[in-house]
Amino acid sequence: MTTLNLHPTVGGESVTIRPIRLTDAAMEADFVGKLSSQTKHYRFLGGVKELSPADLRSFCDVDGRHSMAFVATVQKNGRETEIGVSRYAPNSKVDVREIAVTISDEWQHRGLGKLLMMQLIASAKDYGVKQLYSMDFADNSAMRELANELGMSARRDPDDAHQVIYSLTL
Repeated sequence: MTTLNLHPTVGGESVTIRPIRLTDAAMEADFVGKLSSQTKHYRFLGGVKELSPADLRSFCDVDGRHSMAFVATVQKNGRETEIGVSRYAPNSKVDVREIAVTISDEWQHRGLGKLLMMQLIASAKDYGVKQLYSMDFADNSAMRELANELGMSARRDPDDAHQVIYSLTL
């Protein structure tokens, strides 16, 4: 599994980007709990207030090959605080993964999503993944901009006119 920790500067602050760990479940729960209703709506394609213990375990238990997640953290009041996450999860095809990226509201539009996605893409390539895709609401302009920056193609979801499927061939 990719274990490299990156320490870029984002908006003048030092940020750590590292693989998520099982011990991050409480930090992940806190992160999701503090997201605005709109950010949760875009991330979970509907209304989610908080994650169940089973969801938290699943989100934090990654192996790189089938599932992976990178968290972006900062030190806040003497403790590590999650400000963003990118992840991929298995698909029915061996070499395809579904992706998601979520940035805390106060850190959006600073380039953090692209940094997290670049790390995720590198990990996917290391594990032989050939395609990444994301399903998002069509009105999610931040995801549309990020997908464009990453060179992802876009098409309307044939099953839901309110959704777009972004894909990237690796």
